[in-house]
Amino acid sequence: MRKNELISVVKSFRDKRIAVIGDLMLDAYTWGKVNRISPEAPVPIVQVTKRSCCLGGAANVMRNIVSLGAKAAAFGIIGNDTNGCKLRDLMEETGIDHTGILVDNGRPTTFKERIIAGSQQLLRLDDEFQEDLDEQIRIRLFERFTDYIKRNRPDAVIIEDYAKGLFSPEYAQQIVDLCGEYDIPVALDPNPKNPLCLKGLTIMKPNRAEAFALAGLPVPLKMTLSDLIAVSEKILTNWHVKYLLISLAEEGMALFRSNEVCKVIPTRAKEVFDVSGAGDTVIAASTLALCVEDDPVTAAEIANYAAGIVVGKLGTAAVTAEELTTELQELK
Repeated sequence: MRKNELISVVKSFRDKRIAVIGDLMLDAYTWGKVNRISPEAPVPIVQVTKRSCCLGGAANVMRNIVSLGAKAAAFGIIGNDTNGCKLRDLMEETGIDHTGILVDNGRPTTFKERIIAGSQQLLRLDDEFQEDLDEQIRIRLFERFTDYIKRNRPDAVIIEDYAKGLFSPEYAQQIVDLCGEYDIPVALDPNPKNPLCLKGLTIMKPNRAEAFALAGLPVPLKMTLSDLIAVSEKILTNWHVKYLLISLAEEGMALFRSNEVCKVIPTRAKEVFDVSGAGDTVIAASTLALCVEDDPVTAAEIANYAAGIVVGKLGTAAVTAEELTTELQELK
């Protein structure tokens, strides 16, 4: 049965090791309730009930990898600040190898704070630098990454770009080329604000808006399959990527390969509370699945089920192997 095949792939995650290089973030949440409007301005007063922090950005991809049963190694930059220490502490608690993280004294740790009343996000505060990273720090990070690749040869590498200044096109291509020398698959979660246009990627996972932006096409008011195919043809041609997986929110996902018919995977979400971090879950789950077997359809299906679970949670969240297995066991 198909469900047994998918469950077998998920169980094989535990043998895999993924290196993630990208923009690290600390996500903070202030939770509360609103009973009245402020007399000082037309804004709600949030009565705080709790505060929490969790791994965000590329760090949330790593968190998903570990929660799905595999091992994750982190490569990126934090600031010499309290948020950087907290982020590293959370990685330690999660079981992420953080020896590949460097401290940049010239920039803060990227920090995003969300104010939430009930299940409604009222405000987000971002504390970050988006300028290009100092070239000497880039070189040091690449040296550390290279040493890890040579010593450990992970099953895959994920490049997680949030356009915070870590990646230049040349730097990212250098990473892909290094992985190519060791026959290591590379996945990319791209950002149109920083169009890298890399060659040699195994899988690329933009969402719908990102895909249209990367293709240089406007998002239509009513998207058709023909629109998606036009976008995919441009990206597959310009980027030379093996598999293109486009997230379509409530419409599921679309998988494209060169000279093959599009495969649309319907959404598996039962209830949607929060879509933040869903893309991190998709890139983590799909990459892990491809490490088990080079079957992009299986990878897309597993990632789709994982995303359907995570959007039912509030806040930046991760999916566990147990949750995913339970979901798959319910298949007919």
